[in-house]
Amino acid sequence: MEQRADFITLATPNLDAARTFYVSGLGWTSTLDVPGEIIFFQIGHGLMLGLFDATKFSQDVDPEATGPALLSGVTLSYNVDSPDEVRRVVSAAERAGATVLKPPQRAAFGGFHAHFADPNGVVWEIAHNSGWRVDESGEVHLE
Repeated sequence: MEQRADFITLATPNLDAARTFYVSGLGWTSTLDVPGEIIFFQIGHGLMLGLFDATKFSQDVDPEATGPALLSGVTLSYNVDSPDEVRRVVSAAERAGATVLKPPQRAAFGGFHAHFADPNGVVWEIAHNSGWRVDESGEVHLE
């Protein structure tokens, strides 16, 4: 198996709230939107984020499942070019309906970051780390 992931799929308790937040609130464009089931967004080079109705997600993973899956211990991260950009993104997310979990502040790793949850509890970290860069080939470098 190659060292990569092509899709990140998250169980989403309220697909309509997710659509409103990401499309109307943050201005994202969906790649595929199947109402009542799943929304896909391309979020990187060859990388898709799927927000899958939680009950259907559970049934897909385990056909015997009767209720929605619980999602925990997952954070999606978005790296930006400056502390001011961290503040701007968090502010925009909050206006779109996010709950700020950790306001923008200095991070233990030496950078600057914040955390917010979308309307379904998906946690995003918005971070500025001067040691993070992606070269022209797409390779990530952490210093």
